[in-house]
Amino acid sequence: MATLQGTPILILKEGTQRTVGRDAQRMNIMAVRVIAEAVRSTLGPRGMDKMLVDSLGDVVITNDGVTILKEMDVEHPAAKMVIEVAKTQENEVGDGTTTAVVIAGELLKKAEELLEADIHPTVIAKGYRLAAEKAMEILDSIAIEVNRDDDELLKKIAATAMTGKGAEVAINKLADIAVKAVKIVAEEVNGKIEVDTDNIKIEKRTGASVEDSELVEGIVIDKEVVHPGMPKLVKNAKILVLNAALEVKETETDAKIRITDPDMLQRFIEQEEKMIKEMVDKIVEAGANVVFCQKGIDDLAQYYLAKAGILAVRRVKKSDIEKIAKACGARILTDLRDLKSEDLGEAEIVEERKVGDEKMVFIRGCKNPKAVTILVRGGTEHVVEEIARGVEDAVKVVAAALEDGKVVAGGGAPEIEVSLRVKEWAPSLGGREQLAAEAFAAALEVIPKSLAENAGLDPIDILVELKSVHEQGNVYAGIDVYNGKVVDMKEQGVLEPLRVKKQAIKSATEVATMILRIDDVIAAKGLEKEKEKGGEESGEMGTEF
Repeated sequence: MATLQGTPILILKEGTQRTVGRDAQRMNIMAVRVIAEAVRSTLGPRGMDKMLVDSLGDVVITNDGVTILKEMDVEHPAAKMVIEVAKTQENEVGDGTTTAVVIAGELLKKAEELLEADIHPTVIAKGYRLAAEKAMEILDSIAIEVNRDDDELLKKIAATAMTGKGAEVAINKLADIAVKAVKIVAEEVNGKIEVDTDNIKIEKRTGASVEDSELVEGIVIDKEVVHPGMPKLVKNAKILVLNAALEVKETETDAKIRITDPDMLQRFIEQEEKMIKEMVDKIVEAGANVVFCQKGIDDLAQYYLAKAGILAVRRVKKSDIEKIAKACGARILTDLRDLKSEDLGEAEIVEERKVGDEKMVFIRGCKNPKAVTILVRGGTEHVVEEIARGVEDAVKVVAAALEDGKVVAGGGAPEIEVSLRVKEWAPSLGGREQLAAEAFAAALEVIPKSLAENAGLDPIDILVELKSVHEQGNVYAGIDVYNGKVVDMKEQGVLEPLRVKKQAIKSATEVATMILRIDDVIAAKGLEKEKEKGGEESGEMGTEF
């Protein structure tokens, strides 16, 4: 509201909340720091887990940063921006979500100190950007080359991603599965390796130990055979993949069929039967003995297929249909009239098996499959969910390492090295940006510090020792959280893709600079009303973000 010669003028709607200048910055920074603190305790192999209960009472127990942030019901707009950082990190590289959020929180904490010293937000933002660019150069210079054929190294990368996510019980087996799966679906395009991780399907089933998890060189689908009279196992399968229904088509336009005597009805039924019989005959003629159909299969068609000894599955998801076609080399057909024997895919075995308490269909032994399935097992639903999240991270980091061909050591080693080198480089900037670059370097120390704190070690002692070892020239020195010592992480086999670290620093810097530049928050009236309404409905107490 403004006043002009004593007359009040309403500019914003009544009830709109407006926070300006330093207060707006302080509020936003506090929101991001609260989010960063929430996930900070999950960082590293000794990180703790979070139990999240939603409004319906569903429980999620996890150590995965992005899962925690997705499940948290966050209200504050600045906090939502940080959650976007975690989602981007997850989509781009699959791992390092907690790292990205923790660095963003620390960058803003350091920025607040600079704001108190009357340094302008845009100066801090510029200093941070320049420091982030320098950090990218430093990371490139300390990266380790990785070869496609170096399975041991790739397994170490997968194991590092899964450590701390409840997968330790069978970490070697799961790392091996992740590496094999990625290598099967990896393709060479113009001399570069490309991996589409969507071609690796992760299926979850309770009822056995984590050790019983397996890699299926083919596809597993969560469906059962459509008719009890069909075979449950087909060897040397010739697979038809269909995205049309195996039933009589209804007319596109509204039409009525008038039947005036019983003979007509009989002829009508016989014609329908004949059409369905012709469809099945066409399938038999092409030599198919397995049918996967995206839509429905008529009861009569089921009978004829069963009579012909064909195994059929209906209402298979579109994504699964595509994966089946990729795995067994089939062509997805929309119309049976086009069916030729060369459109069929091949697999050694297609079988229906009981896994846990439900039946699933396995397609195994595909020749040169370009899609595979990892079947994750575990004692309880929460264990299986968490192991699957760990396996997914492992698959993504192995893919990132193969595509880029570069990795860095873990255990806080790259962060300390970048921090030290940025600190050395900062004076060359001159001006107030130098202070921002130094703050950026100090902020990166939060990662080794958090690793030490989460392992119950003294963070100050560890950081001092870590810095002195790095200054002596060991760029791979990191924290062994199990023994509380500073060791060579490369020798320990703790490795992460270069892309994970780069993306984490990039995203954290971008979100921190964006939040720093905000000096005015105008919140509509509706936000408050909804908050009050939500509080009354649930009657729950909790931390407000």
